This record gives sequence, structure tokens and C-alpha cells, in this order.
Amino acid sequence: MFKIDDHKQLPLFDPWDYLSPKRRHILDLSWAGLFREEVLPILPVRELKSCFSDKTGRPSKELHTMLGVLLLQQAHDLTDEETVFQFSFNIQWHYALNITEESDSAKYVSLKTLWTFRQLVIDKKLDTILFEKIAGKLAEAFNVNTDKQRIDSVHIKSNMRRLGRIGIFSKSIHSFLVNLKRKYPDCFQEVNSSIVDKYMSEKALSCFSLVKPSDAPKTLDGVSKDLFDLIELFKENDDVTSMYTYKQLERILKEQCNIEESDDDNKVELKKPKEIPSDSLQNPSDPDATYSGHKGQGYQVQIMETYNESDGENKGEELNLITYVSVEKASESDANALIPAIESVKERDLSPKEVQADSLYGSDENCETAKAIGVEVVSPTMGAKKSDGISLSDFEISEKGIVEKCPQGFSPSYSKSKKDRITQGFLHNECAKCPIANECPAKKGKKYNYLRYTKKAARLARRRRVEQTDEFKERYRWRAGVEATMSEYDRRTGVKHLRFRGLDSVRFAATLKATGLNIFRAAAFRKRQKPHLRGAGKGFMINTQFIQFVKELFQWMYSRIKESFMLEYSFHQFVANLGI
Repeated sequence: MFKIDDHKQLPLFDPWDYLSPKRRHILDLSWAGLFREEVLPILPVRELKSCFSDKTGRPSKELHTMLGVLLLQQAHDLTDEETVFQFSFNIQWHYALNITEESDSAKYVSLKTLWTFRQLVIDKKLDTILFEKIAGKLAEAFNVNTDKQRIDSVHIKSNMRRLGRIGIFSKSIHSFLVNLKRKYPDCFQEVNSSIVDKYMSEKALSCFSLVKPSDAPKTLDGVSKDLFDLIELFKENDDVTSMYTYKQLERILKEQCNIEESDDDNKVELKKPKEIPSDSLQNPSDPDATYSGHKGQGYQVQIMETYNESDGENKGEELNLITYVSVEKASESDANALIPAIESVKERDLSPKEVQADSLYGSDENCETAKAIGVEVVSPTMGAKKSDGISLSDFEISEKGIVEKCPQGFSPSYSKSKKDRITQGFLHNECAKCPIANECPAKKGKKYNYLRYTKKAARLARRRRVEQTDEFKERYRWRAGVEATMSEYDRRTGVKHLRFRGLDSVRFAATLKATGLNIFRAAAFRKRQKPHLRGAGKGFMINTQFIQFVKELFQWMYSRIKESFMLEYSFHQFVANLGI
């Protein structure tokens, strides 16, 4: 049976009144005060109602409390045991979660309960809902200006060991044999005893890690053949082929090997390292992790945040808020992340007018798509300008992508456009006088010297020309600030080395850590803006108004009764007679 408290309804008397004014003041200015006032009431607890009965069973832990605990655990980068301790004894956590009781049911949670609720949140993808609701609330509460934003990615690692090719083969075979012996012992008896001894002995896997570099090719060839033999042995057995570990063997064979079919026998040939796809299996314990040639094994997180152009004394006058977070496999390209990010924030009324990003995000397709939905992408173009000769970027190009002047200042006398291609002609007598005619991309024709290019090439050339200006450099320098965000993201929440495996679990941890970073930033910003925030808190002021309302109600009752019964004693005597 689910249990939900209404944290929007305030109690008649302030339960935190026992705190001294200075201690209460510190709590109100910290992240705990912000969490209690802004975050706790909007946690999406209704999404968990379907997991519990509303009539039968033992009452669950209060759902606001459990969602808050999971969020605070990731924000502070705590283990499960540390989380239980903090939840039991840390007054900041109690204040943030508005826990006023002194019972075990209120201030203690078992590890099993913590695991259960975490899995529910992962399965229902509530981490994403949590992030979006809290980001929207903070943006509204602090009047965040979302017109200017910047995006970048950070590489993260799950809780898995880095394995080489031999390790991937041997560990997968070991896992398959262990599961086969447990589920289908009769089928296990069909496996060659030499393979069983090689991969299931007490020190089997450790032996593979001690292979000398000179012996690695021979060992790798042997384990690949053993893997192929196991696949061939059980390929007609539907029970075995449906096993998860058997499917992993098939995946490894497809990604790592080539099979040469012949009449007599099939030959297994290992692929060269460059032929192995980047989304290949990196470790059997984490099948979702992939490889990035630039950053290595693991995952990546796309982060987009707001920023304000202020230096010196004006720095920090606006809250920099993370508006978008998405966890991807490491093999995914940054070029595919920009448009989904813009569309996501647009749906939540946090849309920017300008997004700054590095060159991987700033492809011509992305810039044109973003422009169509009202967002300008400020990003350098990929590639570098040719060091020798004249390129299209040396020409003066209009905003519509039409060449207006050549490097020598001559305008074209002829222009023709067909679909995506543009042809422009320059007069022969003008080009004949040009000292750089031999290096110019305009080629001599019958009537003109023709310059042929596509609209895409013109757009890229114009962008390269603009990138050389001081105005662009001054404008683009604000993108570098996202690197500080990535550093803070890791330093405060430990996002680069997670305690989880699998894309869903990694997404849960990384998303809640980004949510926690938003809360920490908002609390620090509020402290700068309101350093003299009164310690009694918002709730105490509302309770005072309620008490005043009750007092006025009794005065009205007294006046009506006095008129009816002609009472001769005062209002205070009237209240005393009521026993108040």
C-alpha cells in the first residue's frame, strides 16, 4: 500500500521551531532549504502509484522521501551504506525531506528497500521526468534566461573492467559454460572436457590475463576457435540458443571474426583491429558499453546549459542552469545530439535563441535544421582552410549564399542557379589582369571565367570567412565555459566513474547527478542574492497568517454571541471559558 504525504500543506505549528535562529538560518540558505521549498513538493510520486496497492499490503515508505533519497544519493556520490547512514542521522537530509518524526519508519531505510525503489525508478525512467520537472521549476523560480545556451559531451565509465580481445572471448565462454551447467546439465555433458578444463577451472580466467604479448596472437586464435566450436555444437538446440550468454557468443563471433565457409570445414579468421566496429562488445558484464576512438570505452553524456555574458563584478548575476541531459553510447556521434537537445528544451518552454557548440555539432545540416526552428547555432566549421591557393571562403558571399565579389573586388557579370548548384561568370578582361588567376577556382570558358559551387559549399565558405573576424572570436569565447561545467559535474557528483552497469542504470545515475548539480547551483545563487534570508522560513510566515485568521474568527464569534445573549464579560474571558 502506497504512502504519500502532502508537502504543500503546511502544519499549524512549525516543526522546526526547536532549532536556534542561526542554525535554522544556515539550513534555509543551504541546498536543504531550497530542496524542501522548491523540489520536494513537485517530485513525481504519482508515477509510482501503479506499483503499489491502494488498499492492501503493508504501507510503503513515504514516496516523496524515497525519491528524494535516491536523488540526494547520486548528487552526493554516496554508496548504499553511506546513504542509509546519512538518511538516518543527517539533519540536512531530514530538513530537505521535511521529516519531523523520530521513528525508524520515518528516518531509516533498509538496503533492500533502497534497491527496490531504485529499480522502480530505472524501469519507469523517472530519472528523466525528475530532471525535467526540477529544471523547469528552478528556471521559473529564478527567472532563468534561456536565450543563450551551450552544449557539449563528457565521457563516462561504468563499473566494468577494461578487457582486451582475449579477455572478452574467455570471459564470455566462462559465463556461458557456468549458465549452461546450471540450467541444462545434460547439454553441459556434451562440451569437450578440454574446453571445460580451460575455462572453468579455479584459475582459468587469471591464466588468460598472464599471456605474454608474444603469445597473444596464438592464444587469441585458440579462444576464437573454442567460441566457434561451442556455437556450432548447440546451434540446433532451441533451449540453449535462447540463452542470453549464448547470444553474446554469437555477437562476439560476428563482431570479432570472419567465417570462411568451405566444403570440408569452416575456418575462423580474426578481424584486424581496425575492422572491428566501435559499437562492439567491450565487456560481457556491460553489453551496452561501446568504444570511442577519441575517448575509449564507456558512455557519454550530452549536457546543454544556459549562460550569461558577464565578467568581473557582474559575473554570477544570473543562474546557469542545465536544461538538457542525455546519456548515449560512446560510439554515438555528437553531430546527432544537437537537434534532439533543441527539440527537447523547446517542448519544455526552455528554448534558446542561440546555441554555442564545437565543430562536431556545427554541421551544415544541423545549422540549417536549427535555423528552421528559430535557433542560431554558433560553431566553427569542420576542417581547415587550404594553406595554398584561393578557396571559396576568400570570396565575399552574401547571407543568401551568393558570391558578390572575388578576392580582387570584381563582381560577377553572369549568374545561374539550378537546384542546389550555382554558376557565376566573371569577365575575361577582368580575370586577365588578376595576379592570382592561376590559383583562382574560377575556370576560363567561352564567354566568362566560370565559378561553380553548391549552396552548401557557399554557406560553409561564408562561415569560415566570418570565423576569422574578431567579432566572432569574442562571441564564441563563451562556449569554453561549458568545460568548467563538465569539471564541476565530475568533481561534485563523481559522474565519470559510476557504480552501475548497463545503459538504463547509467542513465539513471548520470541524469540524477545533473539534477543534483542544478540544485547545488541554484542554492549557491540564492545565497548570493538573498544572504539575509530569514531563518524562520516561508512556512512560519504562512502559519502566522493562519493564526491571525483564527483569532479574527473567534472575535467575530464573540461579537455575534454577545449580541444574542447580552454577554457582559470581555473577549479574553470568553476565550478562557472555551478552554483555549
